[in-house]
Amino acid sequence: MDAVSGFVERFAAELAAAGVPRMPARIFSCLMAEETGVLTSAELSERLKISPAAVSGAMRYLTQVGLVSKEREPGSRRDRFRVLNDVWFESLTRRDEVLVRWVRVLKEGEATLGAESVAGGRLAESAEFFEFMITELEGMLDRWKARRGGGVSA
Repeated sequence: MDAVSGFVERFAAELAAAGVPRMPARIFSCLMAEETGVLTSAELSERLKISPAAVSGAMRYLTQVGLVSKEREPGSRRDRFRVLNDVWFESLTRRDEVLVRWVRVLKEGEATLGAESVAGGRLAESAEFFEFMITELEGMLDRWKARRGGGVSA
């Protein structure tokens, strides 16, 4: 196993330990280590020694969570998959949108269960925590943009 393959497998293992399914973690790690950040399904299958079906299933997951985008190879019918240089920034930006929806639903749950109930209080505290996270996340992303010179590179 060469050094790059070793890195890909170590990073994938860390992602898997954090809850990312194993095959998407391997594919994401492989794309992160690719100079262009772009590979086709066939290239991923070959590099990781996995089936095209495994690539397909993992890509559904990775595109759904916004870590990878799918695009058409120019002049071809083949799809290729891209990881953006600013993938973590974009991922956290989208996470902010999810948290806003969670706050809305938690507050609806609190109103349904009653703020005076233990369960309603639990939902209210969860909503308050996510509102705090949203504020902190916005500030953190702004500080990151400023650190990177006002913009995030793709």
